[in-house]
Amino acid sequence: MQIPIREIDDAKLRDLIVPRFLKYVRYWTTSDPDVKETPSTPGQWDLAKALTEELRGLGLTDVDLTDHCYVIARLPSSPGRESRPALGFLAHLDTASDVSGKDVQPQLVNNYDGQKIQLTGNNVLDPGQDASLAAQKGKAIIHADGSTLLGADDKAGIAEIMGALEWLLAHPEIPHGPVEIIFTPDEETGKGLPEFPLERIKSAVCYTLDGGPLGELEVECFNAYVTTVNFQGKAIHPGYARGIMANAVLMASSFATMLPRSESPEATDGYYGYYYPMEITGNQETASLKIFIRDFEQSGIEWRLGALKSFFLAVQAQFPGGSITMNTDAQYLNMKEKIDARPEALETLKKAAANLGIESYLKPIRGGTDGSRLTELGIPTPNIFTGGRNWHGRTEWAAVSEMTMACKLVIELIRLWGEDFLLTAN
Repeated sequence: MQIPIREIDDAKLRDLIVPRFLKYVRYWTTSDPDVKETPSTPGQWDLAKALTEELRGLGLTDVDLTDHCYVIARLPSSPGRESRPALGFLAHLDTASDVSGKDVQPQLVNNYDGQKIQLTGNNVLDPGQDASLAAQKGKAIIHADGSTLLGADDKAGIAEIMGALEWLLAHPEIPHGPVEIIFTPDEETGKGLPEFPLERIKSAVCYTLDGGPLGELEVECFNAYVTTVNFQGKAIHPGYARGIMANAVLMASSFATMLPRSESPEATDGYYGYYYPMEITGNQETASLKIFIRDFEQSGIEWRLGALKSFFLAVQAQFPGGSITMNTDAQYLNMKEKIDARPEALETLKKAAANLGIESYLKPIRGGTDGSRLTELGIPTPNIFTGGRNWHGRTEWAAVSEMTMACKLVIELIRLWGEDFLLTAN
């Protein structure tokens, strides 16, 4: 007998998700934006190999780990549902390099008392400053211990997908079409799936699980570019420097201070774009400044790149003995237009959420996901909440009840995409 997905016992799903998540976050999978190879770090291989074996252990026979650390697995359709469009779910293996992801010590609090939680150092989880945390009183949360990030971005997504997959395998009475599972490396470096084997992917539509609070759905993101500014100075003994020296450190610093503070990540929200100086390195002779450029409109990107050119000329004029070069590369593009062209991707997601009693809402991603690039490659890929908060930081935490609902939403999406009304989706 088929039960409504809404009535699945949350405790049973929690048992499929939480142990996995606590295990996955202990893998050191920090990616390195300065390494060109994919994957950029060896630890991502460790988690990818473990997931490959776990998928096979669940009984899947079509499981592949590519030469560049992409995990691709397929759940065959239920008998008679072979003609349904293939549906994909995507999450990434790596964690951000902003804060250490080595030796993560996740803390499971089964019945949060609503009080401050003192972490290591000066880090604290304060419900007085975080209404979302205060709302978890009496519920289970998982947080980092303050010495590292937690890794809910995006190991919560992996655990939720894996939990949904195990549940489906144990309940063949739920009919479904073909399902594709994809785990990717180096999402946090903004590379944009450089070695992604698109030719192997069968999904007509895909969903990333890489979002935040319960109900948050995302179908638009930044246009993302990275500009690297290289400064060539002229070195000489400082005692004899007058009229000769061009200090590359000072050149880079002068350029960085020209970036408008009112258009920085910490000064903007909503649909406002920004300049984000990510890294500055160098010495008297050579220096380098890496800047992320973000805007929801391509016209905004062009305007910001024009501003950088003006800063370039101004700094060049200040240091006649030095020289500057500037290179800009696209990382990913706003996915909204291509998702709008395939309305069934979002309509079905909203319907699945409504069926579960989830009050969904759309929010722009002030960043990007691998779904951004996958959408650009032709597979519309909206993003789904995972229950994580405070990503990339030492106060990162996740709401277990919301992780459970994300898992349930995956199951309901799979059920819906297997129904007759979606036969025309591809």
